[in-house]
This record gives sequence, structure tokens and C-alpha cells, in this order.
Amino acid sequence: MKPLATFFLPAALVAAPAVAQRGDLALVQQHLRAVTTMTADFVQTDRTGKVLTGTLTLKRPGKIRFQYQPDVPILIVGDGKALTFIDYSVKQVSRWPIGNSPLGVLLDPSRDLSAFARIVPGGDSRIVLAEARDPRHPEYGAITLAFAREAAAPAGLRLQGWVALDSQNNRTTVKLTNQRFNIPVSDEAFKWRDPRGSGPRS
Repeated sequence: MKPLATFFLPAALVAAPAVAQRGDLALVQQHLRAVTTMTADFVQTDRTGKVLTGTLTLKRPGKIRFQYQPDVPILIVGDGKALTFIDYSVKQVSRWPIGNSPLGVLLDPSRDLSAFARIVPGGDSRIVLAEARDPRHPEYGAITLAFAREAAAPAGLRLQGWVALDSQNNRTTVKLTNQRFNIPVSDEAFKWRDPRGSGPRS
């Protein structure tokens, strides 16, 4: 298995010179605070190797939508307070507080990263890996965000994806492409159809 940093390294940076890592956690914090919206395509790989694709829409604080490929009847939406998992095949809806999810670090840029995150070695200084976990709540799992150094991106970093571990150490990897930052995103993007028949939700 290739190193995590190499997995997230964009092809355009493969031949780029290495850059010294200094103050990277502060840069990650600056990036998160500089990005108000983002859209991207994603490829998600779970612990069994199953691969799903889709589109990601993010609007801070707190809003996110994972729209999966057409043949996958699930949807994940964050409304600012909670994450909602909708499975249209069985008409099931589950909700949990955003703060109880590893994705909370992505959705709340006001949090001080130095209190719960650290930079981890990645083997390639062109990629910055920031691992976040709440030591008081190991049941929330952990997330390692991967950023490529890119001068034109917010705070000089482009979010390339992440690896999330739940409390049972199940690993899910998300890799992003076609990232677009700080473009107009309507709150309508975070509404969803309730399969239980009570109409649209937001």
C-alpha cells in the first residue's frame, strides 16, 4: 500500500520540489477559516474496498451534502446542527450531532485546532496531513485531513480528501477532485426528501 501522502498527491505536483513543513497546523486552521463554501467530486472507499462516487457540497458553518452516484439510494446531509443519514431503499432516517462525527472539524472553522489536532508525518512535504480526534470522546473516532500545497488555493492549501476512523477502527477514505472554493451555494442544496412521507426537510 502506498503511503497516505502519496495517495493524496495530485498528479500536477508529482514533480514539484519539496517544501519545508513549518507552522502547518496554523495553515490548516487558516484554510478552514478562509473557505466558506466548496464543491467537489469524491471517491469513497470503505474498509472492505467498496468504492462509491458522488458530489460533495459544503457551506460553513455546519452544512454539507454527500450526493452519491444515481444507483446508490443513500444521502448524507448536514444542516448546521446535525448530520442526517437517509437510506431511501428502506425509508430510514438517522441523525446525530455534528460534533459527534469526525467531520465536525471540517464544518466548524471556529474551533481551535491546536486543542485536538496535530500534524502527522506523511513522507512527502508537498502534502500536509492533519489528524484530529477528541481525547475525551474516543467514541467519536478520528479524521486525518490531507491537503496539497498550492499557492493559489486558500491559505496555500487545497483539501484533497480525508481518512476517517470510527470507534471500531473501521476506515473510510474520501478522495476529492474538481474542488471549487468560495463559490455561491444556496441553502436549498442542503434540503432533502423525507422517505417517510412527511415532505422535504432542511
